[in-house]
Amino acid sequence: MKSRRNFLKTAALGAAALSLDGIPAVASSRSGSARKPVVVSTWDFGIDANRAAWDVLGKGGRALDAVEAGVHVPEADPKNQTVGYGGFPDRDGRVTLDACIMDELGNCGSVAALEHIKHPISVARKVMEKTPHVMLVGDGALQFALENGFQKENLLTPESEKAWKEWLKKAEYKPVINIENQSYEGKGTTAFNPLRLPGNAWNHDTIGMVALDAAGNLSGACTTSGMAFKMHGRVGDSPIIGAGLYVDNEVGAATATGVGEEVIRVVGSFLVVELMRQGYSPEAACKEAVLRIVKKKPAKAKEIQIGFLALNKKGEHGAYCLHPGFSYACTTGASEETLIKGKYYFQ
Repeated sequence: MKSRRNFLKTAALGAAALSLDGIPAVASSRSGSARKPVVVSTWDFGIDANRAAWDVLGKGGRALDAVEAGVHVPEADPKNQTVGYGGFPDRDGRVTLDACIMDELGNCGSVAALEHIKHPISVARKVMEKTPHVMLVGDGALQFALENGFQKENLLTPESEKAWKEWLKKAEYKPVINIENQSYEGKGTTAFNPLRLPGNAWNHDTIGMVALDAAGNLSGACTTSGMAFKMHGRVGDSPIIGAGLYVDNEVGAATATGVGEEVIRVVGSFLVVELMRQGYSPEAACKEAVLRIVKKKPAKAKEIQIGFLALNKKGEHGAYCLHPGFSYACTTGASEETLIKGKYYFQ
């Protein structure tokens, strides 16, 4: 009996050591230790967003309220040109916003191609709470927002309008996918630089935030102005439940950032949560989702940035991305906040 127990123990340890290029595919290895409450969000501007979320979590508030309050910060920041007010417009010069939100009960709401409303995440929450639907889009989403007391305003700042007009000078204006990523020579400090577009190495785009509150419940939010100078009507992963965001209160929550088309193809955030259900750590689950993207389109994966961020029911967190440059903010207390560099596939 003793030798049999030793054999089983050795076999279990061996299975735990199996890895995805060195990352154990079980929860015994993690980049973030178990803690609650905790809030994590994508990119360095997640630090300020997390502080607003912590104002709710630190008082014993609900994770849903925390993530909504948190992403309000970048949504209202005119200097952040990839989220909300001040976001880069589409090819027609129109700022269109996408957002979704999901709570611990599986309730969710979403808006896509919404114009003139500074806080699309709050409209998404109203969709969740006041309608039998999950998603409203375009003019219908705007009508719903106005009927519910949201104020119509101009979201195109002078800085973003200037960048758009600079892009128009040499951009070939026709519906060719990813034409906005084609390089050209610009002049002056305000010239448009394609390398700073959402999804490229130097750019920060979507904010995705997931939180675990003191009661042990999870919620998440995701909001963006989408790809700069996109075709009018283009919608990425950010407002799509299961792609840009997914929450399962039995397991964990995940969110995505980067080029949404490729996240949609693998139903990325849902995939990450399901892998955590199988025993993957948050980081290992995020890596497996990235590997799925690489496997489907290896050449494309070399040209774009995608990152996943996950938080499990225990409060463990982790992330993984395609290329260097992705980071996420983690807050576990009023003075306990960290910016963590995500591990990446392409060296």
